[in-house]
Amino acid sequence: MKGLVFTLGFLALLCGLAVAQDADKSWLRLTPKQTMKILNESAWGQTQTETNASELFFTPTSQTSIINNPARTARSAGGPTLSTDNRDNNQSRASEGAYNQAVNVNYRIRFFSAKPIREALARSIFLQQETAARELLIPQMQSLVDRNFEPWIVVIVDFDATDGRLTGKAMQDFASATSQGLQNKTYLERDDGKRIFLLDYRAPASDGLGAKFIFPRMVGDKPFLSGENISVRFVSEVGTYVKLNRPFKVKEMIYQGKLEY
Repeated sequence: MKGLVFTLGFLALLCGLAVAQDADKSWLRLTPKQTMKILNESAWGQTQTETNASELFFTPTSQTSIINNPARTARSAGGPTLSTDNRDNNQSRASEGAYNQAVNVNYRIRFFSAKPIREALARSIFLQQETAARELLIPQMQSLVDRNFEPWIVVIVDFDATDGRLTGKAMQDFASATSQGLQNKTYLERDDGKRIFLLDYRAPASDGLGAKFIFPRMVGDKPFLSGENISVRFVSEVGTYVKLNRPFKVKEMIYQGKLEY
């Protein structure tokens, strides 16, 4: 959430700006720890961590020796001739630099249309502002919290990595993805196997929310999820590097007496 800058442009496209005078402002009492737990480890926000340990035991190899004669490099060390896969991996290491350790990418998958996530986002944004500016921000944050997402289910995905090169690869996939390209590879799936597919996709923008995946909320004349469902899974093959697959427990999505998702 570092450096998060919030804008209302995307939200204004989805729904109105009216805020009730007696709006619940309990989100202002969330502690930083509670805020991050809701966003990353809750019924509405989960973290999918992908670990690349392929170079955990590698040592740096010079670009010249890899590109000019990869097979000789292996033979000189008493090892077998490198396979094509190994040569490709080493050439990638030479051009990018070797990691020489296990590296992680964390994908933060959140139901933005669920009120608890919006409350936690509002609180996170609020806490990042200078103290003098916080009071002025409350009406905008309350507007975010109180939005009505009745026609849609909106899932947002942000990410971070232990190595900036992995961040770049993930961003490349998210930035180049399109609604048309994702429609048959992105869906929400209930425990009974029923799926709804992507309606619209928005690449990460300056609002700091991450990529946005928009689904219809209704299937026929009924909401996609109800208290009878056990779980729902978000699946999206965004690109070469980003493949998302995360389950959520519907039974735990009850908030203030309502199923929020």
